[in-house]
Amino acid sequence: MTVIRSEPDAPPGARRHRRSRHRAAAAALAGALAALGVLAPAAPASPAHATAGSPAHRLVYVANLRGNSVTAYDPSTNAAVATIPVGTAPEGVAVSPDGTQAYVVNDGSNTVSVIDTASNAVAATIPVGRLPGPVAFSPDGSRAYVGHYVNPRTGGVDVIDTATRTVTTTVLVGSQPFGIALTPDGARAYVANLLGDSVSVIDTANDTLIASIAGPGVRSPAAVAVTPDGSRAYTANFNSGNVSVIDTASNTITATIAVGSGPGSVSIAPDGALAYVANQNANTVSVIDTASGTVSDTIAVGATPVGVLADPAGGVAYVTNGRADTVSVIDTATRTVTATAATGKNPYGLATATVAPTVAGVRPGHGPAAGGGTVTITGTHLAGTRTVLFGTTPATGVTVVDDFTVRATAPPGTAGAVDITVATPAGTSAVTGAARYTYEYPFSGFRPPVADPPAVNQGHAGRAFPMKFSLGGDRGPAVIARGYPTAREIDCTTGEPLGGPAPAGTPGNSGLRYEAATDTYTYVWKTSASHAGTCRLFTLGLTDGTTHTALFRLD
Repeated sequence: MTVIRSEPDAPPGARRHRRSRHRAAAAALAGALAALGVLAPAAPASPAHATAGSPAHRLVYVANLRGNSVTAYDPSTNAAVATIPVGTAPEGVAVSPDGTQAYVVNDGSNTVSVIDTASNAVAATIPVGRLPGPVAFSPDGSRAYVGHYVNPRTGGVDVIDTATRTVTTTVLVGSQPFGIALTPDGARAYVANLLGDSVSVIDTANDTLIASIAGPGVRSPAAVAVTPDGSRAYTANFNSGNVSVIDTASNTITATIAVGSGPGSVSIAPDGALAYVANQNANTVSVIDTASGTVSDTIAVGATPVGVLADPAGGVAYVTNGRADTVSVIDTATRTVTATAATGKNPYGLATATVAPTVAGVRPGHGPAAGGGTVTITGTHLAGTRTVLFGTTPATGVTVVDDFTVRATAPPGTAGAVDITVATPAGTSAVTGAARYTYEYPFSGFRPPVADPPAVNQGHAGRAFPMKFSLGGDRGPAVIARGYPTAREIDCTTGEPLGGPAPAGTPGNSGLRYEAATDTYTYVWKTSASHAGTCRLFTLGLTDGTTHTALFRLD
């Protein structure tokens, strides 16, 4: 086989034809395949936190060609979060527009594995044509397009209905379809035909071939990408060491741009300003300025870079290094490799999936109803945070510290608990018990006959003290927090505790009651005669997270 993937199930006649037809033209490709097949895996990289520019609210799915698996890579930790077994020789991978599914094309099994991105498990397997390779979704996610072998001179693109997960039709294209990209409106699919030295254009409205694009000096198009505005398609031409620029209005090649040796993948930045090209034989990535049509930078990466992906959220580009069994992470601002992560054997295609943020904790968990306090929110995938809601009210002063921490200024609210949710471009965090914030009751101190510290209340041991307070209205009977109130002995001179806190009765047996006429809660604390000659600290804990104390000297 003369391309950088294996085709274990290829018909013998097809294999012989391809070897004789393209032996001279694809020598570099054959060398790349040999390199992929014989080298041992590189040493795993040490996990590290993502760089500041990393869109860590995403997972990157990497198809491991010879590992028969997919690595789910988390940029926030620079490590794999899951290794998912799939079919034989997985090559292409694409994530549905809603981020819920990853389609993985298994070149050796003639199937597509459907991964549920919520569970990172294979949910279904779809039979497709022989020796499938590339895959792409329509913008609305209703269809997926899978390129495959038909005969030595012809390739096919299977159209999958994603609702039924069945192939509805096959469109014949050029030989060896190796890359597929759709225009943003979904009206056209561009197919790079590696052995056909052409790009096929499919009208997706009726699934028909409407154009075939070829040109002098354009050999072995291995990948294709369409600009965000849909005006141009860029193809990486492996055996001619250049990139073709196609005008999608006329379906003609308007320019070719020389890059490194063996360009096998191309990806466009989300703003369309740059194109990234993985040069497999040069171990580099060329950065093309799409406005000038020139290479503005060349970045060294790992051995045999097979795939490149500019993250749709911006900030980074990912490169699969097939010979090194790693992924390189490029900071697109500095154009340097900032991280390298281990994958499975021979990483090939890759795609991103959005990951919703989670909230694991809120500090402090309570604050005044007037708002204004700084609240620290911890969790995962918080780097893209745009909005923090306290109930339905947005916080102000939202500051992203890193992928695990966000700070915000609490907005005003009413006494009681609210759910805190965090929104990123990937989604909104779920409502959980760990993501609650309580606006404090307007507690104004204990009422007579009990005085607040530093005053010391005098009384006889064994007496019952009415602990009266107001919370600014009737908050119901369950205003005292579990485990409260408590009383503990303290040193009468220094105030230092002389023992642990002990229950000071319970709201039920001490007759907690509310009197609407005076807006007063009353809790009766019955002291013990054995406490004579001691000082006590009474502590009332409320369900808003606050505690309130009073000092007593008992004789």
